[in-house]
Amino acid sequence: MRPGKGPEDAALPGKETVGEWDDMPADSQAQREQQVLETAMEAGHILLENGAEISRVEETMERITRHFGVESGDFFVLSNGIFTTGGSASGRFARVEHIPVHGAQMDRVVAVNQLSREVEAGKLTLEETAARLKEIRRSPGKRFGVQVLASAVGSAAFCVLFGGSLHDAQAAFIAGLLLYLYVLRLSAPHLSKLVGSMGGGALVSLVCVLLRTAGMGDSLSHMIIGSIIPLVPGVAFVNGIRDIADGDYISGAVRMLDALLVFFGVAIGVGFVLTVSSRLGGGAWL
Repeated sequence: MRPGKGPEDAALPGKETVGEWDDMPADSQAQREQQVLETAMEAGHILLENGAEISRVEETMERITRHFGVESGDFFVLSNGIFTTGGSASGRFARVEHIPVHGAQMDRVVAVNQLSREVEAGKLTLEETAARLKEIRRSPGKRFGVQVLASAVGSAAFCVLFGGSLHDAQAAFIAGLLLYLYVLRLSAPHLSKLVGSMGGGALVSLVCVLLRTAGMGDSLSHMIIGSIIPLVPGVAFVNGIRDIADGDYISGAVRMLDALLVFFGVAIGVGFVLTVSSRLGGGAWL
């Protein structure tokens, strides 16, 4: 089940070797194997819930278990769940964990990747690895004001990138700011993803229409296009394509469908507001 002990293993302070495991009673070996598998699941949980692709999750979990001497672990990873089995004659381990995807936080993905490299290099013990994973899980996300400001600046920048004027960018800045206030205070905590996307698209369009009516901005289309970019699930869509390319068809299809539902929701919200405003205003400035 575990590789033999060699000179290179003795040089690695964090490496769990066969000799060390064989000195343990059967109950202790089973408990140690369970700790290794739970630590690997914790790493996979952090990666998956923060937008990592399936192949990265599976590879990281396998690296951790293999390094700490457990080669009987089997992992089946889907877009929102991890199935883990493992163990030996000293004991068996099986667990299913549902993992809702909250959004992409690449800093946590990078932190777990770096941790797995340090584990494989023998720089960390199992206990240190588990403690580091807890620190990564508890690491604070971006502050509320930073997220709102980033949405506003990003909306303005994309508006200019897609051909809008500086006047359009000013309007997109305001729309992007109000959009993320809506996302953080109402949509994310209280609404489903589809309904929240529809509301976000409608809000952006309504704000841009009102600003354009008030004389701010030159092109309503550029204003709206730039403002809705914070709603676009680009990471999920790209990871869905990568999962399909890697042969993870179920997870890839689920992620792509999830991203497409967001696209459709935003389109419905934008189309509804533009249709109503066009009929009320005659469509002269659309």
